[in-house]
Amino acid sequence: MESPELRRRTMQAVKSENTAPEMAVRRLVFAQGFRYRLHAKDLPGKPDLVFPRLSKVIFVHGCFWHGHSCARGARIPVHNREYWTGKIARNASRDRKSRASLRSLGWESLVVWECELKKPEGLGRKLLAFLGARP
Repeated sequence: MESPELRRRTMQAVKSENTAPEMAVRRLVFAQGFRYRLHAKDLPGKPDLVFPRLSKVIFVHGCFWHGHSCARGARIPVHNREYWTGKIARNASRDRKSRASLRSLGWESLVVWECELKKPEGLGRKLLAFLGARP
């Protein structure tokens, strides 16, 4: 069992921006010829990639942190289970509200899950389908 101090340091190291999955999605989108803004603080949910001319945004979600239905997202830590189930449920609820707010403002949104990066060719097709023809 890890000590509280080790757990605290581990959790402090978790980033919310410029994560490895986000960087991978950014490379794929850029390689397809699209340009974007990052982390628009003026939009609900602070989307990871923003395409202002297209009125589209992309969120890159970690499966664990946002409660995805894949194997990684379905696992819950053994210690402090009640806290983690509540936290992940709050994250998912916040995500739904952010996407609804964006929709009401006329923005389309796409969620890319961390596990989708295991198949970059399929993810590339999904991104192209969402963003439309190359600029």
